[in-house]
Amino acid sequence: MSAAPPTIPPGLRAGRAALAVSFLLQGTVFALLVTCIPEIQRRYGLSDGLLPVFLAAVPVLAGVGSILSEQLVKRTGARTVLRVVQPAVCLSLAAVGLGGTLWQLALALGAFGLLVGALDASMNMLGVGLQHRYGRSIMIGFHAAFSLGGILGAALAGLGSHYALGLPVLFGTAAAVVAPLAVLTGIRFSGPAELGDAVREAAEAAARSVPWRPLLPLCLAMAFAYIADASVSNYSVKYLTDGLGSPEDIAKLSYLGYMVAMLLGRALGDRAVQRFGAVPVVRAGAALAALGFAVAALAPAAWAGIAGFTVLGFGICAIIPQVFAAGGRLFPADSDAAVARLNLFNYVGFLLGSPLVGAIADASSYRWALLAPMLLVLAVLPLADRFAPAPALAPAVG
Repeated sequence: MSAAPPTIPPGLRAGRAALAVSFLLQGTVFALLVTCIPEIQRRYGLSDGLLPVFLAAVPVLAGVGSILSEQLVKRTGARTVLRVVQPAVCLSLAAVGLGGTLWQLALALGAFGLLVGALDASMNMLGVGLQHRYGRSIMIGFHAAFSLGGILGAALAGLGSHYALGLPVLFGTAAAVVAPLAVLTGIRFSGPAELGDAVREAAEAAARSVPWRPLLPLCLAMAFAYIADASVSNYSVKYLTDGLGSPEDIAKLSYLGYMVAMLLGRALGDRAVQRFGAVPVVRAGAALAALGFAVAALAPAAWAGIAGFTVLGFGICAIIPQVFAAGGRLFPADSDAAVARLNLFNYVGFLLGSPLVGAIADASSYRWALLAPMLLVLAVLPLADRFAPAPALAPAVG
């Protein structure tokens, strides 16, 4: 007779729902920012050569914010940090829309980067703590909520362009709505009474050392996937407007289609892995992502570019979760430590992706620029064998 499933206290269920809303709100805010890059560039008179510098600064500062948040969490707890930084992220978004000079944009984007890094770290720390108490995987659901928020944010940005609202109105209104929702949601976050020592135990596990060498192929796959993701986030809308002559409201459908595909792919991905195995799914995902880039690069009109980025979303969504899963299989006793190391290459991918595409586009065109991340995604194909279940390696210092 099978054992009864563990009873989940109501407080944990409420905390899980609140954190899912937090992920959704962050997805909305992030999508609003990245889909309005052409408007930001035009508002501040930012040249195509300088744009990649500003975009690259955001993930650099996000990495700094993530590191600083670890120290804050030790002093105050992940719940407290998240309660403070999420409304502050909304205010930094409003500041991006309200400024008018380059130094004001630099300050606003700098604050956004630092706060987003702290937000990302504290959200995931709280999510890991909840997962630890649940005793089963629930993190994918949180990231699906982020994708849903991305869809909402891209749709709102499209409406803002269609009705010519302007950045002050669009970003200001979004901040005025999302910031209070973040404050209200934060009241229901799980704390020590519900989580006990779960967050601390997860942090201690992540602090343990695992060897780098077995993880390097997975680190490369993670970086290549996030270079592709950064290319879409930062340049899909700009490519359609500048390269294909699309109206801005239509151009924003490129990111919307990408996020819809990501959400659907994440909903179906676990079943595909169970049926076909991780290696075929990763290979198919890499090939599909490369096809998406090719379709977008060769697009004769906006509709084909949107279709290409949508196909790309279906491909990428299969790779990123499987990187984490493969790392956990390599080090089952130290899976949190392996995941922490792999997650660093999230920021590496974002840091490299924006300058890479921006520099090539500035030297030639966005069509040629999209071929660079396409080739990097294809480089995941020879790495796919590393996603297969393998005998666990013993933890070692390295």
